[in-house]
Amino acid sequence: MVGVSPKIAPSMLSSDFANLAAEAKRMIDLGANWLHMDIMDGHFVPNLTIGAPVIESLRKHTNAYLDCHLMVTNPMDYVDQMAKAGASGFTFHVEVAKENWQELVKKIKSTGMRPGVALKPGTPVEQVYPLVEGTDPVEMVLVMTVEPGFGGQKFMPNMMDKVRALRNKYPTLDIEVDGGLGPSTIDAAAAAGANCIVAGSSVFGAPEPGDVISLLRASVEKAQPST
Repeated sequence: MVGVSPKIAPSMLSSDFANLAAEAKRMIDLGANWLHMDIMDGHFVPNLTIGAPVIESLRKHTNAYLDCHLMVTNPMDYVDQMAKAGASGFTFHVEVAKENWQELVKKIKSTGMRPGVALKPGTPVEQVYPLVEGTDPVEMVLVMTVEPGFGGQKFMPNMMDKVRALRNKYPTLDIEVDGGLGPSTIDAAAAAGANCIVAGSSVFGAPEPGDVISLLRASVEKAQPST
């Protein structure tokens, strides 16, 4: 069986927002595959972060894959503006898309962005199966390993059951984990089958962020089944 490739995505929410372009370049130069962008609306989650104008500004300074996680109540309202701003991936929450996910995924794909679906810790993993198996499937599932909306929370190891269930069911799916990932938790996530790793404070707060990125990648590679 062929493994899935590791994608290390530093969470730009932990970067110095006043120097976002420089921070983005630094992360890519240090070996990051993606840049993870947290879009929060102050409604689906209590916090308010960045929106399309910041994505558009950053896009002028980088060709990197902008992995956008939309913690918003009405994801459909954001598709056109995020595509226009230059987002690469558009990950919405299953909790707010039960009625219209087929239309939503179709619209995301029509703009050239890559669709993903996220689930909060309290949401059963079974809720995303139809979205992976649909006629227009999502291309990534994001398992939140903390409650969305705040940085710096502790990793929830019991969420690895969801990752394992997804990996057993979908061997070639991109499975992303976000929340509390770092040197002490990466092995558990990688062993469960996660290959897309979002890490914020553990990367940006490290004396040598490049070393942390390399460690995260090595752990995912080591856990992959050999071909």
